[in-house]
Amino acid sequence: MNAALPTSSAPRDGASLSVNALAQPLVQRLLASADSLKLTVQRDACGACVVDAGIAAPGSVAAGLAVAAVCMGGLGQVRLRASPEQGWPTWLEVSSSQPVLACLASQYAGWSLSASKEESGGKKFFSLGSGPARALAAKEELFGELGYRDRADSGCLVLEVDRPPPAVVVEKVLRDCGLRAEELTLILTPTTSLAGTTQVVARVLEVALHKAHQLGFALEHIVGGCASAPLPAPSPDGITAMGRTNDAILYGGRVQLTVRGDDDAARRLAQQLPSINSADHGRSFADIFREVDFDFYKIDGALFAPAEVWVSNVDSGNTWHAGRLDMALLAKLWLGEA
Repeated sequence: MNAALPTSSAPRDGASLSVNALAQPLVQRLLASADSLKLTVQRDACGACVVDAGIAAPGSVAAGLAVAAVCMGGLGQVRLRASPEQGWPTWLEVSSSQPVLACLASQYAGWSLSASKEESGGKKFFSLGSGPARALAAKEELFGELGYRDRADSGCLVLEVDRPPPAVVVEKVLRDCGLRAEELTLILTPTTSLAGTTQVVARVLEVALHKAHQLGFALEHIVGGCASAPLPAPSPDGITAMGRTNDAILYGGRVQLTVRGDDDAARRLAQQLPSINSADHGRSFADIFREVDFDFYKIDGALFAPAEVWVSNVDSGNTWHAGRLDMALLAKLWLGEA
């Protein structure tokens, strides 16, 4: 069965779409191209399909693009573009005509998965799951707000980790998603890898959707979105790698949201959305993260946003623009002396 079910009395646009069914052909294509994408694929002890996209396998930027498309539940387009005239040679472009489902119901890393030392055999495990299988479990309050829950015969979950999940975590995912082991694909993408860096930067549109949600903008009024961000080289240091992916969006991310409804609401969204509204704007994310003792919750929430935003209201034909790129800061952070 492949069907998405509305979880409220008011069905939303796209509620009949199954992000897992739409993503499945992309998952199969990724598995079939594992060698060319520099991935390894195997079955774990539970019987689930596990794709190594950067732990022991080298992975690739192309793999990251494929993983990002899977993460968006088959409802987004992700591509690499060369644009050296903008101050950096490679950029990611992301777009969707179903951005709420693609970004919030699928791509958003919102499913907390953990295991104790005892459960994992010696070392604690924690990861935030992203991708379409989130919508099968629907464990987050967000799904109630979206009025969406998926039903499908297979699922795919992406974990930003540097080691495979323990059996207890895989079993939880299977149980919560209502899947048999052979129906689940887990893709592992450490941020220190090429694929990991790529798939995180490809969340530039999702970051804008998440911020719009936090600002209280009516999600049903967001009808389209496109975005771009520069793609940095990964770093072997985990904090530096995470800092680069965040900085790519905070200082190099550009987003256009297409909305409907009230002009005042659209104007406020454009004004409030960019990262420049944060008091921490202008500093590297890695430095900020270290200063708060690696506690995300101590960072000003206004910082988690794209650098530059356009909001276009199709009901009125008006567009508003706010924010700006800071490519000079990115060059300082990312470029060494030749």
